[in-house]
Amino acid sequence: MSAPIGVLLMAYGGPDTLEDIPGYLADIRAGRATSRAIVEEIAEHYRRIGGKSPLLAHSLRQLEALSARLDPAVYQCRLGMRHWSPWIEEVVAGMAEEGISQAVGIVLAPHYSSMNTERYFQKVALGQELYRTSIEFAFVKSYHDSPPLVDALARRVTEAVGRWPAGERADVHVVFCAHSLPARILAEGDPYDSQLRETARLVALRAGLPTAQWSWSYMSAGKSPEPWLGPDLPDHLTELAQAGVRSVVCVPVGFVADHVEILYDVDIEARQRAEELGIRLERPPSLNDDPLFIEALAGAVTARARQAGFTGAG
Repeated sequence: MSAPIGVLLMAYGGPDTLEDIPGYLADIRAGRATSRAIVEEIAEHYRRIGGKSPLLAHSLRQLEALSARLDPAVYQCRLGMRHWSPWIEEVVAGMAEEGISQAVGIVLAPHYSSMNTERYFQKVALGQELYRTSIEFAFVKSYHDSPPLVDALARRVTEAVGRWPAGERADVHVVFCAHSLPARILAEGDPYDSQLRETARLVALRAGLPTAQWSWSYMSAGKSPEPWLGPDLPDHLTELAQAGVRSVVCVPVGFVADHVEILYDVDIEARQRAEELGIRLERPPSLNDDPLFIEALAGAVTARARQAGFTGAG
């Protein structure tokens, strides 16, 4: 019998306590100094959402659900984080110790970017180098147009718009959004922006939204002087208010689980701006371990394993 195929789910990671935040930011910034003001600002964001990141808990539930969906005789699923424990590099070493020789790597972010997705793959390569392992990895680069993913997001659009009375739903504007990246990726031909907008278009079509009833925005831009992709969500809300919009549903299609960018940047910061503008802002639940999302993950993993010629146990 051959060894099972490994599946490495990868997520960004987040601090377990407020005391972890300086170290967490140092890892993100590759050791570059972070000002006390920024550390305190980020700490306040986490303090407002409960004092820690919920991302690991959600990612573990996603791992459990994916493991239950895939045949355990063929696939063994593990979780690694890019910027916190369990570290991707150490998880790769553990997979090798378990006898896994072939594995599919998939990031818990459906859209590809050389500035984001590739860095997860680089962490895998670093783990192989550090621990002298030789697992054959096949990576899923994106699954942004997966039908189950689109269906899951479309259902959220419908549920959130349905929070308004039937006679008011045609006036509810849906804003799809995702984490911003430096604008220079457009000139570099990175597909991130186009994939995100394609997801939004497919979800709007599936949910039956007319073109005039939805728009696109970015959020959570980094703290660097270079231009970042926009429009930024709070600024976009201002534009919508100036156009007479008073009812908005925000659907972050670039995030697959609750974490600080959702719970603070949308639920607190953007909602506060909306209230100042006289806008009612609603957000549907994140994907988390929604069975449709898990179906999208399973489909992407099995398709990539077949494409790579992996056979697994049996």
